[in-house]
Amino acid sequence: QVQLAESGGGLVQAGGSLRLSCTVSGRTFSTYTMGWFRRAPGKVREFVAGVNWSSDIIGYADSVKGRFTISRDTAKNTVYLQMNSLKPEDTAVYYCAARGGTIYYRRDSEYDVWGQGTQVTVSS
Repeated sequence: QVQLAESGGGLVQAGGSLRLSCTVSGRTFSTYTMGWFRRAPGKVREFVAGVNWSSDIIGYADSVKGRFTISRDTAKNTVYLQMNSLKPEDTAVYYCAARGGTIYYRRDSEYDVWGQGTQVTVSS
């Protein structure tokens, strides 16, 4: 069974940076794509960033484009989300998600496995 474990959340001031990590363990897919999502208080879960298996197709939500960077280290079964120039509206629980295959999706319903989430709080 595939398991995901996020780390790296915390409290940061506006303008600061954080790097989230998500490690895949267990019986992994032969190929898989990864996505980061977030859920802010009172809001639905939304797509943040996604990367395909070979890391040559990457996508971001408009709200984070230019500030966040997703990357993956396939050898380490780990995907990262570097978050710079953080804003209070980035405050949310961040989740990583995985699905077998080579193409990433922006819909959370497309993902098979989810991490437990990590809290990111940005103070103004």
